[in-house]
Amino acid sequence: MDVEAGDRMVDVAAGRVTLADRRTGRSWTVDLAPYRIGVYPVTRELYARITGGLPDGPRGLPVESVSWWDAVRFCNALSRHEELTPVYDLAADGESAGRDATADGYRLPTEAEWEHACRAGTTGPRYGALDDIAWYRGNSQERLHEVGGRLPNPWGLHDMLGNVWEWCWDHYDTEVYGSYRVLRGGGWFDEHWSCRASVRRRSHPTFRVDDVGFRVARSGSAR
Repeated sequence: MDVEAGDRMVDVAAGRVTLADRRTGRSWTVDLAPYRIGVYPVTRELYARITGGLPDGPRGLPVESVSWWDAVRFCNALSRHEELTPVYDLAADGESAGRDATADGYRLPTEAEWEHACRAGTTGPRYGALDDIAWYRGNSQERLHEVGGRLPNPWGLHDMLGNVWEWCWDHYDTEVYGSYRVLRGGGWFDEHWSCRASVRRRSHPTFRVDDVGFRVARSGSAR
């Protein structure tokens, strides 16, 4: 999938999604403006081409072992590569990140955007039979797989569940977990109950592990 990210995005119309957290029992509804989101998670070769930060490896695998900070820096680098305005203002101390809502560059999806795109108009825990749509512990042979190898959701998005967990922009719960950010989607090593549209996971933004990657989004729609 060694293509410009903009060639592999889907337009998502304005909508509404209700999120829920099983830990606290809280639910909340978010209204969403139109946005675009990647058909696939970012691949190793795209990440390496933009950042030079990873060695060569099998083509088509999602990039993994990237932190939240790695992901937002990649978004800015990809924006500059495509002559777009970077979204993130990253402090030199590496401890804080601001966001320019007017910028036209690449960014991480918000948690609400991610779940809305994952569900793609469906209402169940998944958008299809798990073995058909996701690489998870039951069928992955406990390894990563090339993106796009399972069926897409109704909006044409692949690997929204399984293969790699995906970083989102949002903090998980600042009062309890401080700077921890949200992960969504489940990964190749997870049991079936973690690969559901509503499941939320948290991690420190410097955390890197071999079942965590990300996909990119942009505000607005294609013109």
